[in-house]
Amino acid sequence: MEKTDFAGASETFRKSLGLKHSPVALRFVHTREEIPAGMEKIDRTVRHCQMVSMARKEGRIFYATDENHECFGGAWALGLRQISESLKTGEFYFKLGKFGSAPACKRTIDHIPHLESGYTYATLYAPLESTPFVPHVVFIVASPRVMLKLAQATLFRLGGRISSEFSGIQSVCADVSAQTYLSGRPNFSLGCDGSRKFSGIEDDEMVMGFPGELLTEMLEAVRIVTQAPGSKK
Repeated sequence: MEKTDFAGASETFRKSLGLKHSPVALRFVHTREEIPAGMEKIDRTVRHCQMVSMARKEGRIFYATDENHECFGGAWALGLRQISESLKTGEFYFKLGKFGSAPACKRTIDHIPHLESGYTYATLYAPLESTPFVPHVVFIVASPRVMLKLAQATLFRLGGRISSEFSGIQSVCADVSAQTYLSGRPNFSLGCDGSRKFSGIEDDEMVMGFPGELLTEMLEAVRIVTQAPGSKK
């Protein structure tokens, strides 16, 4: 992975899949010393999904600590802070009208993938082509047609079926960041109201993440499935 041509990988993904914007690299670090020299800290407080969008659309390279994360649910899922009481009880999403009862919400929250609180010191973000770090997760935000090609690439080597986990909340932070990191498998998500409202995921776009360890494998598979005789051009 250390010798991976990230610029070439990003270019291949963008050309093969017809992406409008860059794939995004994410890394979790446990101490300040793990942050690459010269990497700047974000100068404001926003949501994780917005940070991904800043790297994806603006080419920004930066890191963020707990104080920079505006969304409590996102910061918890990423291992930056303890879960809030309103999230734990289910009251938060219940009050937003997302569930018919607080218990229904709690049942969902209890199954939200999340890193252990305090596990993460900072989250690092960069467009894949210029990442100064080896990513733990690579994100792609794109149309369902692109997700079809990524699903085919996911199954290219071993086959099988796609099993994705999502719940319509905490899509970028839990579904494709924490879930992907913890499981070691690609995950696809429909997005959520927050990510669509604040980070610019369009109505006709979905989001997926795959482990950085699978970058070379996914890259080769994408090259092949997008050029396959049976692939819709």
